[in-house]
Amino acid sequence: MVSVWSKVAAPSQWVNTKASGIAVAAVGAGILYLWRKKLNDLKTKRKHDIDDLHISLAEEKATKKEKAAVDAVFFGKLLRILKILIPGWWTPETGYLVLVALSLIARTYCDVWMINNSTSIERSIISANYADFKKNLTELVYAMPFVAVINQLMKLGLNELKLRFRARLTQHLYAQYLTSFTFYRMNNLDNRIANADQLLTQDVDKFCNSLAELYSNVSKPILDIAIYIHKLTGAIGIQGPATMLAYMAVSGLVLTRLRRPVGRMTAEEQHHEGEFRYVNSRLITNSEEIAFYQGGKREKLTIEHTFQRLINHLRSFIQFRFSMGIIDNIIAKYLATVSGFYVVSRPFLDKNITKYAKKTHDQKMEDYYRSGRMLVRMAEAIGRLVLAGRELTTLAGYTSRVSQLMHVLKDLNKGKYQRTMVTTPDSLNEGDNKPEKISAAYLDPNKGEIVEVDHLIRFESVPLVTPNGDVLIRELSFEVRSGKNVLICGPNGCGKSSLFRILGELWPLFGGKLVKPNKRNLFYVPQRPYMTLGTLRDQVIYPDTKEDMLRKRISDKDLEEYLKQVHLGNILEREGSWDTIQDWMDVLSGGEKQRVAMARLFYHKPQFAILDECTSAVSVDVEGFMYTRCREVGITLFTVSHRKSLWKYHEYVLYMDGRGAYEYKPIDSSTTEFGS
Repeated sequence: MVSVWSKVAAPSQWVNTKASGIAVAAVGAGILYLWRKKLNDLKTKRKHDIDDLHISLAEEKATKKEKAAVDAVFFGKLLRILKILIPGWWTPETGYLVLVALSLIARTYCDVWMINNSTSIERSIISANYADFKKNLTELVYAMPFVAVINQLMKLGLNELKLRFRARLTQHLYAQYLTSFTFYRMNNLDNRIANADQLLTQDVDKFCNSLAELYSNVSKPILDIAIYIHKLTGAIGIQGPATMLAYMAVSGLVLTRLRRPVGRMTAEEQHHEGEFRYVNSRLITNSEEIAFYQGGKREKLTIEHTFQRLINHLRSFIQFRFSMGIIDNIIAKYLATVSGFYVVSRPFLDKNITKYAKKTHDQKMEDYYRSGRMLVRMAEAIGRLVLAGRELTTLAGYTSRVSQLMHVLKDLNKGKYQRTMVTTPDSLNEGDNKPEKISAAYLDPNKGEIVEVDHLIRFESVPLVTPNGDVLIRELSFEVRSGKNVLICGPNGCGKSSLFRILGELWPLFGGKLVKPNKRNLFYVPQRPYMTLGTLRDQVIYPDTKEDMLRKRISDKDLEEYLKQVHLGNILEREGSWDTIQDWMDVLSGGEKQRVAMARLFYHKPQFAILDECTSAVSVDVEGFMYTRCREVGITLFTVSHRKSLWKYHEYVLYMDGRGAYEYKPIDSSTTEFGS
């Protein structure tokens, strides 16, 4: 841009301005036509893509509802986020904002000084004044370290702002995302956002970078314009700066209007990036099943289709930016240069202005170069301010994405979720035993009541309803007191997992009354236990930390005893120490992971534990010891299993037939037939 603006000092290179104006108008009209046509093609292509592949349907709908434009809604969202990023006046963020502002002011005054110094050096060269040349050049050498420090202070403040903004926003979002079971609800109950990982990492980073850069790219030109107006008013009068400001206002309005699609296209770009990440993560998560099915070719088609959607959008975005770049250059650079020529030449060419009539040629040259360079800097500042609108529309796209995430997190923390229902609103009062379907209108998670009572679990007319609206059991009622183990059985899809998800408060309660202990006194042992990142000790005490373990007055010797009880005492010798760090999901076999989960159960000693086929990979003697040990320490068990060997460890059986009916009764010779 500087090389273009430097032509202000050489007006003789510009000829035939009328012909240039006609050419500019013709080019602008052609670009506008191509731009409109491209937008229409993009809309048609987007419609067909959505019909082709319904990945992240709910997020797509949410994206269409969210307007990513520079308007009052955008500024409202941005203000709410800014309250998180800058929580008060006396914060480090405010300090760095002030540091950047002061650095920008100092930088502008350094630019003014450099203009005056450079003009003085050139004058001394032309007039062959060696003493002045030596003096001005020495001043320039002395000023270099100061100018360099100012430049680096500005960069330091800007980089710290980006980092602190990201830290504040990330910590705020994760505080909500990891509250209670919000992370589970977002990924399993609510389908407005399918790629929370991308929003929490990549989009937050880009938003904070864009915001900090915009602060610099807007405040610096404003400061430059204010200072150069003051300097130029005394040199060439107020009309020159006023003309440039008027041009800035008009061109800014025109370019802002033309750039409106940028915000929406930026949001869509992030959406397509999220889809591409999502299909790749699914391939990694389900790699074994896909390999068994020999589904590599089919997955390749899915990934290529998703990637092609991203490429098509990026290509359309590139072409749009190409068109807008030409218009930006014409309006914000070249036409502004023409205006600059007019402004800087007027005091010298207008015979009615007598200010320079009595000055010598050398004095006129010095004033012209000084005023011209200041006007160049002012015109550059105006151009940067006009082009900042482009960054503002990009920021609008990121703001829309982050704001949507905050809105969904707020809803989920209040117990509200939205889900695309594919079922129809059948009556809840039909008399058959077939599974029913209900619509979102019937799903009110506030109808149920949860009462916390120790050593007791009681379902009172609780409907077993999935978040998608499937009614598995209309009214479930049974009671379990501590010391009475319950065996859960029934065909696949009958509601066994749904029962535990409601009991663990993962799924909302849509009616009835649930009496249960606090969540801390319930424990879940799945068939494929989760192994966390960390040491061997962390696997046994998860989700506790070492500090939590010591607070409970449990030592490593106690942990070693738990491992010996489940026939896993050799693992400590094999791995070296409790502080050994490994990828335990890969290091431990399936049976070892199940036994570590049993040791984890003994460590926590909950009132109730849910065992979901958790002994499928261990021997019968280890299985028997676990049930005996749980009874000794007072852990009441809910067991999902079809092993007949386990019936002797339970007092009650809950059988669900998968058609909406169930039976709950003590185990005797007649009830053992349920397992056959």
